[in-house]
Amino acid sequence: MSTAAAITLAITLVLSILVPFGAFLAGERNKGRYKAALGFNALLFFGTLVVGAVLMFGGGESVQAAAEASTDAGLATGMGYIAAALVTGLSCIGGGIAVASAASAALGAISEDQSVLGKSLIFVGLAEGVALYGLIISFMILGKL
Repeated sequence: MSTAAAITLAITLVLSILVPFGAFLAGERNKGRYKAALGFNALLFFGTLVVGAVLMFGGGESVQAAAEASTDAGLATGMGYIAAALVTGLSCIGGGIAVASAASAALGAISEDQSVLGKSLIFVGLAEGVALYGLIISFMILGKL
């Protein structure tokens, strides 16, 4: 990452903290404005971190020149790694939420009638499958890099 990009990233991170809370301090203090300022701050801060990560993975070469030289593809490779991480992470979070809901309902149903054990295990297994599908897609993305 170049020096200009590092300075721009640092300024953006500082502004992502100062701007929302500056707007909050300038206005009247109530709970609604505080939540809005905090949400806006988190959005700017994490958005800046994602842009910075893309810039760091991007490298100094152009994508076409790197592909012709059959070396690191620069930005394309970085975005591929970010995509694989997002697929794995988000599918595991979704699978965890689904398993939490299905397993608690299954335990309640089994405590009332033990004959529904097989049916409830199928629903819990389907919820776990979401995380496995995300992991498979992640391996497919990494295989293309």
